[in-house]
Order: sequence, then C-alpha cells, then structure tokens
Amino acid sequence: MTETSPIAGLHAATAELDPPLAAIDLSTLRANAADLVRRAGGTPVRVASKSVRCRAVLAEVLGAELTAAGGFAGIMSYSLREALWLVRHGARDLLLGYPSVDRGALAELAADDIALRSITLMIDDAAQLDLIRAAVGSDLVRPRVCLDVDASLRLGPLHLGVRRSPVRTPGQAAALAGEARRRGFDVVGVMTYEAQIAGLPDTNVAVRLVKRASAAEIRKRRAEVLDAVRSVTGALEIVNSGGSGSVEVSVADPDVTEVTAGSGLYVPTLFDGYRSFEPRPSLYFALPVLRRPASGIATVFAGGYIASGPAGRSRVPKPVWPRGLKLLGAEGAGEVQTPLSGAAELRIGDRVWFRHAKAGEVCERFDTVHLVEEDGSRVSVPTYRGEGVCFG
Repeated sequence: MTETSPIAGLHAATAELDPPLAAIDLSTLRANAADLVRRAGGTPVRVASKSVRCRAVLAEVLGAELTAAGGFAGIMSYSLREALWLVRHGARDLLLGYPSVDRGALAELAADDIALRSITLMIDDAAQLDLIRAAVGSDLVRPRVCLDVDASLRLGPLHLGVRRSPVRTPGQAAALAGEARRRGFDVVGVMTYEAQIAGLPDTNVAVRLVKRASAAEIRKRRAEVLDAVRSVTGALEIVNSGGSGSVEVSVADPDVTEVTAGSGLYVPTLFDGYRSFEPRPSLYFALPVLRRPASGIATVFAGGYIASGPAGRSRVPKPVWPRGLKLLGAEGAGEVQTPLSGAAELRIGDRVWFRHAKAGEVCERFDTVHLVEEDGSRVSVPTYRGEGVCFG
C-alpha cells in the first residue's frame, strides 16, 4: 500500500474500528462527481439512487435538499416507496427508472400533493395505467408519467441490450402517450436507456464497433420517437438517456435534456474496462483475517457479496489490498468466510480491503459507511439499510 493510494487514508482513518466495514474516500468521490459533470458538458446529471443507496452521499452531490447542485439535478429512483421516502427528506425531482405496481405506494402518492408534483412514474404498457388509476382511486388525480422506450440494438435476429420496454417504434410511443393522456395522466417525458453502451466495458474492437452502431441507431430512432410523442403531448420536460459509461454519447444528441449516472461516483470493478473515463474507485470494504489454514492462505470473515447479473467471475468482489491476494477457485467468496491465496504476510486480525463488482448493491450489506476526508477526519453515516429501509 503506497501513501498515494486512497486505501492508505481509509485504512488509517478507520484503524480503531472493527471490520467488516465500508468506507468512502471523499476526495475521490468528489473528483468522480466533477468528472461526470465535465463529461456531461452542461447537460444536467440525474443521480441513479440504486447505485448510491446512502442518503448522505446523495446529499454530497445534490445538496442538502437532495434536489440539485453543481451540475447534478434530480434523482432516478428505483422504487416508488424509495421516492416517497426521499420526498419526505426534501427531494423534489424524482424520476422512477422502472414501472411500479405497488398499489399501496401509488395510493400514498395520490394523497400527497408534494409527492405528486415531485415524482414522475415510468410506464411502458397501458395495463400499468389501469393499475395506477385503480390504485389512486380518483379520476381527478393526474400522475406525471414518462415513457420508457426500448433502446436496444437489433441486428437481424440479434437483440443487443437489456429486455426492458415493449415500446420501440414512434407509433407505439405515440399510441401509449395518447392513451395516457386520455386516461388523465400528464405525459412529461421519454427515457431511452442504452444499456449495451452504458453498461458494457470497452473490452475489444468488436464491442466498440457495436457501441458505435448502437449510438447512431438510437439517436436516429429517438428523434423519430420524440417527434411522434410531441405530436400528441406537445413539449416534453424530460428526455432522459445514458448511464455512467455512456455520458458523452448521450449528451452528443441535442434532444437529450438530462443524463443519468450513479456508478461513476463509486466506480466498482465492472467499470474498470471503460475508455471514456479514468476509473477512480472511491468505495471499498474491509474484512478481518480470522485464520491461517495453510502457508500462503488467509481466511477472512464473510465476503460473499456477489453482484447481480449473469453469474460469473465478473460479479465477485475483488481483493485489492494487500496486493497479490486472490480468491480460491474452489471456494470463491463465501457466505461467512473467504479464503485468499498470496497471503504470506497476513496475520490474524489484519484487514483485507476489497472492491465490489457493482456500486450501490454493497451498501445493502452494511448499516454504516465511513466517509473519510483527505485530512483523515471521518464521519460515519447510515446507508439505506442503516436507516431501516429496504426497497428491493
């Protein structure tokens, strides 16, 4: 561990604490935030809360009111109950990233005028409109909605991207917008999330060519979709696009009014392969050495914090300090213990620092995250879990 490593500061600042623990290097987090704003080139950056899951970190980039500051504006929430909770803490601009069929939460939304003005629901199917209207229980309530339009790339029979919305063509988008308006909803936006660009590292030339082709295709189709929707709704408040891995691609389209990013604040291991920005990890977690079962092997407590997505090596946590440590292929990262090779110098009670494969998910494993300033001072704040909330 060198003195210039962020882990050195985290290690020293948390020395008297017993791991497992999670810690954030604030100077690196702020540098990452500034880099996202720079890459956005004046387009507001909406923060993806699922990639943060800590209210204090949301406040770090959005300000104490959780709404807008320094190039960031608004939150993309992953749950309606989360959005309602954040409204109670002051947030006033929340776009759901996914549809909600939580009837209780929808009823709460309808009963709260501030929440109704602050939260935009996501839709991609007329059946969702039926459920929302039944849940709110009144034709007088006009929820704000945004259309989720499929942004995947299709090459013949190949589908490149995630399986999200069934709405793809301008005609389909206009039809859903018209149906929403007829049923008393305010259609205020369109979202196109290009997962095959934002979430795919630049691992080789073929991937980069696919991402370039996808960017050209969605830009052309998005313009056609927007023309069709605006012919029904008039001007739109929101045209949302992108992710931490595709900020530059999204903002190159003048139709886009905002980009979403969240993982770029913590920079988990899945973001190490991008060429569009320099990976600067800010979030780490530490586990204690419990035993030495053999020469060169140390076993740490817990560690099986496996990220979502296709099962494989890319989803496991990575030991990063001391250097040279590796998971054992026969055991991997375990539920209650994780053996590591290359550990000749480790002793009982020492710490091993790890990075998670994804961003906010690791916060579901810790009640507290320790925010460490460059001078070594530390503030301990609760994660969502530490505040006693879980949104799925």
